Amino acid sequence: MNSLLLKIEDLIGLFNRLFQESENTILVAGDDEPIYLPADDQHPHHRVIFAHGFYESALHEISHWCIAGKERRQLVDFGYWYEPDGRSAERQREFEQVEVKPQAVEWLLSEACGRKFHVSTDNLDGDPAEVQAGLQRFSENVVQQAQTYLSQGLPPRAEVLKQALLDYYQRHHQFSAELFELERL
Repeated sequence: MNSLLLKIEDLIGLFNRLFQESENTILVAGDDEPIYLPADDQHPHHRVIFAHGFYESALHEISHWCIAGKERRQLVDFGYWYEPDGRSAERQREFEQVEVKPQAVEWLLSEACGRKFHVSTDNLDGDPAEVQAGLQRFSENVVQQAQTYLSQGLPPRAEVLKQALLDYYQRHHQFSAELFELERL
């Protein structure tokens, strides 16, 4: 499947059919920064809001939602901190630790719908040598986590969505463990 043929409306419809009733959660295209917002007095559903209508942003935000436990899903952005680019080396390592599992889930979901996955440490302003070394380490950790998910199973909501994407995009025959190697990142 050519990723140019993927329509964000299809992903929104699929996600909402799967999770609007069962999890009281909908996927919403946002205009600006991505955010997760729990249901409140004005909005009856929890909302996974992704940036600028981008398919990649939607898959990334969905991945965080798939990992978040019930209590975290009651908190804005699951209660996580976000510090923009320009983090200290220590804060960058903390950021990467939090991002390994969601990016591994995102990679599996991306492959399920035939989209190229791009690992990201969200660190454009750091020292170039340190950024590259960090990206290499982080990529290795994402590969290891993806392989762990393949052998031990994804979180339940991620598995439901992965299977639905494989069905919708007819990619069962293309989806295999060989896709999740370091050389493919």
